[in-house]
Amino acid sequence: MDSALEVFESARRSQLLGSKHCHWVERTQYYCDLLAPLAHPTRIILSHSDPVEFLAGFMAACIHECPVFLCNPIWSIQEWQQVMNLVQPHFVWGAVPVPVRDSTPATSNPPEKGWIMIPTGGSSGRIKFAIHTWATLTASVRGFQDFFKVVSINSCCVLPLYHVSGLMQFLRSLLTDGQFLVMPFTDLLSGQSTQEEWDVFLENDSIGPQNFFLSLVPTQLQRLLQQPTRTSWLRHFLTILLGGAPAWPALLEQARQNQLNLAPTYGMTETAAQVATLRPHEFLQGETSTGCLLPHVKIRIVDLAGKDLEANQAGQVMLQATSLFQGYYPDRSQSSAYMTDDLGYLDTRGYLYVVGRSSRKIISGGENIFPEEVEAALYATGLVQEVYVMGLKDDRWGEVVAAYYIPIHSRVTPLDLKESLDSRLSRFKHPKRWVAVRELPRNAQGKLDWVRLIEKG
Repeated sequence: MDSALEVFESARRSQLLGSKHCHWVERTQYYCDLLAPLAHPTRIILSHSDPVEFLAGFMAACIHECPVFLCNPIWSIQEWQQVMNLVQPHFVWGAVPVPVRDSTPATSNPPEKGWIMIPTGGSSGRIKFAIHTWATLTASVRGFQDFFKVVSINSCCVLPLYHVSGLMQFLRSLLTDGQFLVMPFTDLLSGQSTQEEWDVFLENDSIGPQNFFLSLVPTQLQRLLQQPTRTSWLRHFLTILLGGAPAWPALLEQARQNQLNLAPTYGMTETAAQVATLRPHEFLQGETSTGCLLPHVKIRIVDLAGKDLEANQAGQVMLQATSLFQGYYPDRSQSSAYMTDDLGYLDTRGYLYVVGRSSRKIISGGENIFPEEVEAALYATGLVQEVYVMGLKDDRWGEVVAAYYIPIHSRVTPLDLKESLDSRLSRFKHPKRWVAVRELPRNAQGKLDWVRLIEKG
């Protein structure tokens, strides 16, 4: 494995960032010069909104093995206060809306050299930082490269660089001598850009995307599919990686009908992005699994006692990978395996099916109900465009099943849905509360915002 410094020295001579590449090299050197005189690991908060500045600061931190915390510049004041109290940085590169306090260590277990902290909300709703290293992130890139059988990885990035989904696109291109185009999603949507070098790439009849990977979250794909000219442009991409949140069946079918080279993925911040992927040709042939494992990954499906389950038996998804994180800051984990919150199974081919999350389980009247099963049954009725099922507190039942749905037309009623479920789902699993909505609110990564959803209801 080449060190960050060796990779940077090699990248100096490339055209990784196109017309902005020389500026990135200069800014990386500037940040390196700031860090060079320091004798101890320096905690850095990185929150630049400018991509070149962000990537230059990140590269310099990796070269000098400084603990670096990747941060969202538009976090709320409350979130920033939480982060500042946790990190107590020596340097803040980028604007933050709260005062920077002293740099007294916040913990008796200070960060080690080379830690790369990537934010994740997790199931708690509070910001946590997954601890990665240059080695874990490099392992993810090599696994991706081996899986797709490519030498150089060219990436078109419209996802946040502070998020694992955006950061890994940069690293894939950096480590394989590829090209990295980073642009606002609005440019992708409109087909126009203020950057002249991107305009040709974005033209509807451009062949530029033929050698590029594009990463999207489901809501972005949905918006692009609503524009026929952009849909035809999407067909040119070598591969369109889809992840960040579960994609609903109607969206996947629309992508399939439009012959997009879609590769649905399964992964998370803790694994430095994808660990299982469905190859585009399999997707187009109608395969509905999450695909097979990347070469740097092992997956076990276990029961509540931790016992391995047979093929086609659903249980908890446990991961082992050379790209696995090393704990949540500031606590380093010694475990070589990670028990996810996901429920799934492997078929006899070794293909992964993710069927839900254990934390979403609803207990109503003593019965276990999995929202994903209810959602699948509702989609099968053909009467909803989108649906989200969750449990709501109830004095009588403990929890009741609630369905928030977008009907295919205004004439669809809860009674229609109930009757259509009769042959598909046991009665005790039927929603007791029905809320028709115009849209299901989602965040920038495409994950459903259930707090806003409840407010709508």
